[in-house]
Amino acid sequence: MTDGRKASQRATGRPRVTSRASLERLAFELFARQGFDETTVDDIARAAGIGRRTFFHYFASKNDLVWGDFEQHLQKLRKLLSEADPRTPVMEAVRTAVVEFNRFDPADVPWHRQRMELILGVPTLQADSALRYVAWREVITEFVADRTCLPPSAMAPRLVGNVVLAASISAYEQWLSRVPPPPLSDLLDEANRHVGAGMAAMLDEAAARA
Repeated sequence: MTDGRKASQRATGRPRVTSRASLERLAFELFARQGFDETTVDDIARAAGIGRRTFFHYFASKNDLVWGDFEQHLQKLRKLLSEADPRTPVMEAVRTAVVEFNRFDPADVPWHRQRMELILGVPTLQADSALRYVAWREVITEFVADRTCLPPSAMAPRLVGNVVLAASISAYEQWLSRVPPPPLSDLLDEANRHVGAGMAAMLDEAAARA
């Protein structure tokens, strides 16, 4: 270990952070103590025993850290949808994929809860969240369009994407507002089951007209 690394470790009282996941967890600890807006990239880097340049090697910004590896998460959602049985009704396939996509190991649930409290509750994250929601919604829209032989630009797939996103956010808001919280998967299943019947009928009509 070099003198610089030893000094950094002595300053922070912990080993130098060397992974995205550990840096993310450390930042969440700081956010909980200091607040998101009050915590700077320099604060996170200093606590992790790394420089600013190393922080930006892991994450493009403090906002990106909150979202984690979002592109990888989207790939997981695409995979879940692509693995749906073609015989399964489209809205049932969407609901099942969304519930499974949001299923976490019990040890990770507190961290995910903190992540979503930040995403849904910090005003400075809202503009960034809107861009992420567009990408998430497009995954649903493209799947529905493919399954119904409609273009992604058609009203029906777009509406499903928007409604499923709204239902899922509502489930998360309910989850975050209740102590102790009910199982997140139950809330997501309930919310998307409610919207599924109406969306299914609309898709049938749209596919019949196409």
